[in-house]
Amino acid sequence: MRNVIIIGSGPAGLTAAIYAGRANLQPLVISGLERGGQVTLTNDLENYPGFPNGLGGFEMYQLLEQQAIKFGAEMLYEVVTEVELKGEIKKVKTTDQVYEARTVIVATGSNPKRLGVPGEDQYIGKGVSYCATCDGFFFSGKHVAVIGGGNSALDEGLFLTRFAAKVTIIHRRDRLRADAILQERAQANEKMDFIWDSVVEEVKGQGSVNALKLKNVKTGAITDFPVDGVFVFIGHHPNTDLFAGKLQLDEGGYLVTDRRMRTNLAGVFGCGDVQDSVYRQAITAAGTGCQAAIEAERYIAEHAGKAYPGR
Repeated sequence: MRNVIIIGSGPAGLTAAIYAGRANLQPLVISGLERGGQVTLTNDLENYPGFPNGLGGFEMYQLLEQQAIKFGAEMLYEVVTEVELKGEIKKVKTTDQVYEARTVIVATGSNPKRLGVPGEDQYIGKGVSYCATCDGFFFSGKHVAVIGGGNSALDEGLFLTRFAAKVTIIHRRDRLRADAILQERAQANEKMDFIWDSVVEEVKGQGSVNALKLKNVKTGAITDFPVDGVFVFIGHHPNTDLFAGKLQLDEGGYLVTDRRMRTNLAGVFGCGDVQDSVYRQAITAAGTGCQAAIEAERYIAEHAGKAYPGR
């Protein structure tokens, strides 16, 4: 019997593990396939407090995991296949084992959305990518397109200019949604240019990507745009398939929690990008992970008939 099982190992899940560990709850963290979550795909975190020179996303994951283990968290590098969350005892199943706990913290994060156009799946790994940090090196001296207009698109696009000869941002609107500082950097970078009011209709290639079929959403004009690769940053969808029909989700599929990170089931909490469709930042994920762990500790104390300090 565990006190706390945390599903997910991004900033939210590992912060929850740090707080739960310090409360002597000996949490079990089930990492999932993507250890560290989406933050590991970010090359430089420049806005995380306390790191004025920036911090690599994978480095952040390693530091958070070390800290969680230091305070007594147990890491399990497996995938959760099924959950039973009703009642006082929760069950979390992996491929080989069933674990029981008094509380569960869901921190499964989100994944990048795909374009859903012909050729996209065919050329994944052959010119189509969702991670500039992972694949940017392979496009040294080449021309790549970045699809999107938000912070991720510009951040990753700027990173790609370290390798690519040219980076073209393709956006379906006539203005960007990214933060002003990123827009300024992108506009000032001589390697970057922009195509407005356009969407990708098809990813084309011969063995690897060599062009995008673009449609202007205002004129309807169709053009073939030669590129050597395409990086897609058009948003995310929450990893909540495991909880469909078991926990309350909103119309976008995000986990519904209250201000105290409580879901609709007692003893089950949510934190991070799986319940945040607005901010999706490492710092906000970590903050909600802290809240979820404190609430799990309170829940356990109350059910053990003990007063929670400071209530």
